[in-house]
Amino acid sequence: MRALTIRQPWAAAITFADKRVENRTWPTSYRGPVLIHAGKTVDRRSGPMVAAVVRGLQLELGAVLAVARVVDCHDSADEKTPCTPWSATGQFHHVLDEVTALPLPIPWRGAQGLWVPSSDLMDRVREQLEAETAAHVLREEAGPC
Repeated sequence: MRALTIRQPWAAAITFADKRVENRTWPTSYRGPVLIHAGKTVDRRSGPMVAAVVRGLQLELGAVLAVARVVDCHDSADEKTPCTPWSATGQFHHVLDEVTALPLPIPWRGAQGLWVPSSDLMDRVREQLEAETAAHVLREEAGPC
């Protein structure tokens, strides 16, 4: 299990809209469940597409908002056209699927890169998910970290 800290409003766009690519300068071979953590910093450079998505939402900062799965990672240099409207050129696209918003944000300190959440945080996440959802979304995959 891993977690990824993402600046707002991008974390909200993943949690509440259709953003299924997280743009990063680094690749990952990790595939499996990931907590979506909203960092304490707001990216003021977000454009009209993000504004339309997050209008009216309270942007939680410093909290886990959702659970998702990392299903792929590819280099944008390998694409002739962006794979999604959210994709940035010159970046690695961490592809997300099965995004499940938590009913209540869990205040927590984040970290850089893919970080390992504590067992206490995982217990708090599981408490908010139905047993079947938790078993499905949080299942670990065999493979590299």
